[in-house]
Amino acid sequence: MSKDDYSIFLTTKQQIVPLMDFHYLSKEAVTFRSGFNVGLFCQDKLVGACIFTGFPVPELAKGCFGLERNEQDGLFELSRFVLHPQHQQKEHNLASWFLARSVRFLIRQQPVRAVLSYADTAHHNGTLYKACNFDYYGLSDKKSDFWFRQKDGSFKKHSRGTTKGLDGEWRPRSRKHRFLKVFDKNLKCLWNKEVN
Repeated sequence: MSKDDYSIFLTTKQQIVPLMDFHYLSKEAVTFRSGFNVGLFCQDKLVGACIFTGFPVPELAKGCFGLERNEQDGLFELSRFVLHPQHQQKEHNLASWFLARSVRFLIRQQPVRAVLSYADTAHHNGTLYKACNFDYYGLSDKKSDFWFRQKDGSFKKHSRGTTKGLDGEWRPRSRKHRFLKVFDKNLKCLWNKEVN
């Protein structure tokens, strides 16, 4: 098998969901945000997905570029990237090949000013993004999540709303490596570029 056996097309969230079993956030397979979904197909079978969404909160663009709420068009987050492990193991550099082509595919279809991605320190260090010439901007800020105690004694992460009166504990969240690729020469990142 060679890279000539692969093709890239837009795909749907429904098609991607089974593939998310191979992503480290597999428990959130159904709840991930769908967006500009690029699928990697091998002989008509979906074997990879690269999902681009808008920035999740406007404060992110403010902190990164100093942009106001009404200035955030063209800013994308690479929110999910997944490959079927059999194909990743068989085909050398398939991940970087697919990501580079997905970014180019996005640019041909959308006005793109920048693409941001994260690598969760609990799972990987972002080698893929370095291979695709993303710049590294250090670790995300330290944050904590509230985990509430359930009736059976186990804990579940509290997703939103008040924590007042809930039985539980605060736990540190794993930090994330920040990788950014800027296409708009007028954008200046306010974060400090670092060596990774």
